[in-house]
Amino acid sequence: MPLEEGVLELFIIGFSVVMGIAIAALLLLWLRKKNNNAAYAWTVLHFLFLGVAVYFLIKAISFDYEHVMASEENSFQLGVAGVIWFFSMVCLVMGIFKFSNSGKSMR
Repeated sequence: MPLEEGVLELFIIGFSVVMGIAIAALLLLWLRKKNNNAAYAWTVLHFLFLGVAVYFLIKAISFDYEHVMASEENSFQLGVAGVIWFFSMVCLVMGIFKFSNSGKSMR
Protein backbone atom coordinates (compact mmCIF):
# COMPACT_ATOMS: atom_id res chain seq x y z
CA MET A 1 0.00 0.00 0.00
CA PRO A 2 1.42 3.39 -0.89
CA LEU A 3 2.41 5.54 2.07
CA GLU A 4 3.79 9.04 2.38
CA GLU A 5 7.56 9.19 2.59
CA GLY A 6 8.79 8.73 6.14
CA VAL A 7 5.54 7.27 7.51
CA LEU A 8 6.87 3.72 7.65
CA GLU A 9 10.02 4.85 9.48
CA LEU A 10 7.94 6.83 11.98
CA PHE A 11 5.71 3.81 12.53
CA ILE A 12 8.70 1.56 13.18
CA ILE A 13 10.34 4.07 15.52
CA GLY A 14 7.11 4.76 17.41
CA PHE A 15 6.27 1.09 17.79
CA SER A 16 9.82 0.27 18.91
CA VAL A 17 9.85 3.04 21.53
CA VAL A 18 6.46 2.08 22.96
CA MET A 19 7.32 -1.65 22.99
CA GLY A 20 10.68 -0.91 24.57
CA ILE A 21 9.07 1.11 27.36
CA ALA A 22 6.40 -1.55 27.93
CA ILE A 23 8.90 -4.42 28.03
CA ALA A 24 11.25 -2.46 30.31
CA ALA A 25 8.38 -1.66 32.69
CA LEU A 26 7.28 -5.30 32.71
CA LEU A 27 10.77 -6.59 33.38
CA LEU A 28 11.31 -3.99 36.10
CA LEU A 29 8.07 -5.05 37.82
CA TRP A 30 9.04 -8.71 37.46
CA LEU A 31 12.42 -8.09 39.08
CA ARG A 32 10.88 -6.09 41.93
CA LYS A 33 8.01 -8.46 42.70
CA LYS A 34 9.81 -11.80 42.17
CA ASN A 35 6.49 -13.65 42.38
CA ASN A 36 4.00 -14.98 39.87
CA ASN A 37 6.64 -15.89 37.30
CA ALA A 38 4.12 -17.61 35.04
CA ALA A 39 2.03 -14.47 34.59
CA TYR A 40 5.05 -12.36 33.76
CA ALA A 41 6.39 -15.03 31.37
CA TRP A 42 3.05 -15.16 29.49
CA THR A 43 3.09 -11.36 29.21
CA VAL A 44 6.67 -11.35 27.90
CA LEU A 45 5.63 -13.98 25.32
CA HIS A 46 2.75 -11.71 24.34
CA PHE A 47 5.16 -8.85 23.65
CA LEU A 48 7.50 -11.10 21.67
CA PHE A 49 4.70 -12.51 19.50
CA LEU A 50 3.27 -9.03 19.02
CA GLY A 51 6.64 -7.76 17.84
CA VAL A 52 6.92 -10.60 15.31
CA ALA A 53 3.35 -9.96 14.11
CA VAL A 54 4.13 -6.28 13.54
CA TYR A 55 7.27 -7.30 11.63
CA PHE A 56 5.14 -9.32 9.20
CA LEU A 57 2.62 -6.47 9.01
CA ILE A 58 5.41 -4.06 8.05
CA LYS A 59 6.61 -6.52 5.40
CA ALA A 60 3.06 -6.64 4.03
CA ILE A 61 2.62 -2.88 3.76
CA SER A 62 6.05 -2.21 2.32
CA PHE A 63 6.16 -4.70 -0.55
CA ASP A 64 7.63 -4.17 -4.01
CA TYR A 65 4.89 -3.02 -6.40
CA GLU A 66 6.79 -4.23 -9.45
CA HIS A 67 6.85 -7.83 -8.22
CA VAL A 68 4.68 -10.16 -10.29
CA MET A 69 2.98 -11.83 -7.31
CA ALA A 70 2.92 -8.80 -4.99
CA SER A 71 -0.78 -9.22 -4.15
CA GLU A 72 -0.38 -12.88 -3.20
CA GLU A 73 2.71 -12.21 -1.10
CA ASN A 74 0.98 -9.29 0.58
CA SER A 75 -2.02 -11.47 1.45
CA PHE A 76 0.26 -14.19 2.81
CA GLN A 77 2.21 -11.73 4.97
CA LEU A 78 -1.04 -10.31 6.38
CA GLY A 79 -2.26 -13.84 7.11
CA VAL A 80 0.96 -14.73 8.92
CA ALA A 81 0.77 -11.48 10.90
CA GLY A 82 -2.82 -12.32 11.87
CA VAL A 83 -1.99 -15.83 13.05
CA ILE A 84 0.98 -14.64 15.11
CA TRP A 85 -1.14 -11.81 16.53
CA PHE A 86 -3.70 -14.45 17.58
CA PHE A 87 -1.01 -16.32 19.53
CA SER A 88 0.05 -13.00 21.05
CA MET A 89 -3.49 -12.41 22.31
CA VAL A 90 -3.68 -15.96 23.70
CA CYS A 91 -0.50 -15.30 25.69
CA LEU A 92 -1.89 -12.00 26.95
CA VAL A 93 -5.12 -13.65 28.10
CA MET A 94 -3.16 -16.42 29.82
CA GLY A 95 -1.05 -13.79 31.59
CA ILE A 96 -4.17 -11.93 32.70
CA PHE A 97 -5.67 -15.15 34.07
CA LYS A 98 -2.44 -15.89 35.94
CA PHE A 99 -2.33 -12.37 37.38
CA SER A 100 -5.97 -12.58 38.47
CA ASN A 101 -5.43 -15.98 40.11
CA SER A 102 -2.44 -14.66 42.04
CA GLY A 103 -4.53 -11.84 43.48
CA LYS A 104 -7.06 -14.29 44.91
CA SER A 105 -4.44 -16.37 46.69
CA MET A 106 -2.92 -13.33 48.41
CA ARG A 107 -6.12 -12.50 50.33
